[in-house]
Amino acid sequence: MKEVMALGFISALACAIGASTAGANTAYVSNEKGNTISVVDLEKMETVATVPVGERPRGITLSKDGKLLYICTSDADHIEVLDLETLKVVQVLPSGPDPELFVLSQDGTRLYIANEDNNFVTVLDLAQGVISAEIPVGVEPEGMAISPDDKIMINTSETTNMAHFVDTSTLEITDNVLVDSRPRYAEFTPDGKELWVSAEIGGTVSVIDVATRKIMEKVEFAIQGVRADTIQPVGVKITPDGKTAFVALGPANRVAVVDVASREVQDYLLVGQRVWQLAFTPDAGLLVSTNGESNDVSVIDVENRKVLRSIPVGELPWGVAIR
Repeated sequence: MKEVMALGFISALACAIGASTAGANTAYVSNEKGNTISVVDLEKMETVATVPVGERPRGITLSKDGKLLYICTSDADHIEVLDLETLKVVQVLPSGPDPELFVLSQDGTRLYIANEDNNFVTVLDLAQGVISAEIPVGVEPEGMAISPDDKIMINTSETTNMAHFVDTSTLEITDNVLVDSRPRYAEFTPDGKELWVSAEIGGTVSVIDVATRKIMEKVEFAIQGVRADTIQPVGVKITPDGKTAFVALGPANRVAVVDVASREVQDYLLVGQRVWQLAFTPDAGLLVSTNGESNDVSVIDVENRKVLRSIPVGELPWGVAIR
């Protein structure tokens, strides 16, 4: 009887541990040079697995149900699909040449993929696993965004220095907005009224009015003791309440904290070297940055604006997604 009770206790404990693990936030980090995905447990604050994938993984995003991770394997010229329960690549999808970044439609049926080498955005039908369209855009497309209502897709072209507005029903460009040099990332505010576009070489973030397609304002950055040419905005994330934007500043090794309403920079958070992309946990309590040259990620307490820890990952971390 005692043995049965003991076994029952162990079984219950195992279930409790499993439930706790399942509920924990997990970050997935693409390591551009290492050709791997690092799996980071944000409760333990450590890397718990390393998964080999195709050549030069960069942009990554989760499926709507959180069961799959889509990976831009840029030098392999395709999209790999990682099952997050087994940590095995279960599907390889076409992408066009050199996929760098992509965005998933709000209904989860399409991937819009920036093909840096041929100046197209490829539209991938996920149900069929086939390319359904190619949209010609500017030179060196990279940044991708989708509006909250799923009606507008954005691509930024690094060399043309534009944000291209694409109607998702017709898959045609409706507007081109000139921004500062080398736009790398685009992010809608949660209400869909503004589009924030980072310019790496220009050193600014352009705030575009979505209704008029006009630049309302530009956010500029200045850090005491840091050379202006090293302040290179890349990744941008805006909190779900639409009040605060976080901007990764590349070789400046800082994440800027910006008040969305006033456009004023409120703080600079020191993270790892060459901070690149950003992602929130689902509750937006934590923000994770990928730091390419220090081969780690930084975990930021969003409310207190404090860097909690740096966690080693693979070689040249680039993208990050969290479930």
